[in-house]
Amino acid sequence: MQRALIAGILVGFLASYYGVFIVQRGLGFLGSGLAHAAFGGVALGILLETEPIWVAVPFTVLVAIGITWVKDKTKLGGDTTIGIFFSVSMALGIIFIFLKRQYSSDAFNYLFGSILSVTLLDIVVPIILIIITLLLFPFWKRWAYSSFDRELAQADRIPVQFDDYLLSVLIAVTIVVSIKVVGIVLIAAFLVIPPAASRLINKSFSKMTVVSIIIGISTALIGLWISYYMNVPSGATIILLQAFVFFAVMLFRKKMA
Repeated sequence: MQRALIAGILVGFLASYYGVFIVQRGLGFLGSGLAHAAFGGVALGILLETEPIWVAVPFTVLVAIGITWVKDKTKLGGDTTIGIFFSVSMALGIIFIFLKRQYSSDAFNYLFGSILSVTLLDIVVPIILIIITLLLFPFWKRWAYSSFDRELAQADRIPVQFDDYLLSVLIAVTIVVSIKVVGIVLIAAFLVIPPAASRLINKSFSKMTVVSIIIGISTALIGLWISYYMNVPSGATIILLQAFVFFAVMLFRKKMA
């Protein structure tokens, strides 16, 4: 439980931090696509009988790069491109699980999230990603700039395409390190709901980011605590709690308007 709470804080920070870029850029489907792509990597790791996260990270990163590359090189819309990679990754995952020929509790834990399955590795990897995120913090201003006005950012010679690849990779890794706590099925919601709730009450992108992180961390901690004592899936509990916060903020804002 202690490991789960620490992982919840780390995951809450990462998902909420990168989630603001997903929401502002209208890339909600990207989170869902990469989450299901991660299933292919997890399934391959289970088939190879190795730690799934070491296979899921490079697998999902490659999918994220592939989505960004195809979107840049073709006239296909982002949703179409994501849908193609989403389907292929899920199909591969199903085949890998079928080839395993025996039941694996790891697959269930990754699909729906499980407090009891959180290991020391699930804490170390998010910490490394947070360190990388802090080192890349100087990039935040230009990421925010291009999130609001991509064409103007390109006119100001900001490397928007490079930033697209970098953000896609970081979001992919965030998804992989989060799925033990939230689950593959629900991680997309974790990336979207806290920043969406924050956006309702903040016009400033910096304030939106801070409030999103606060919502993400607090709901992860409270949700994990509730799920532990009620013996229900952690991911579903966290998402329901976040949804409650979102609708409460929406009703409060409507009442104050």
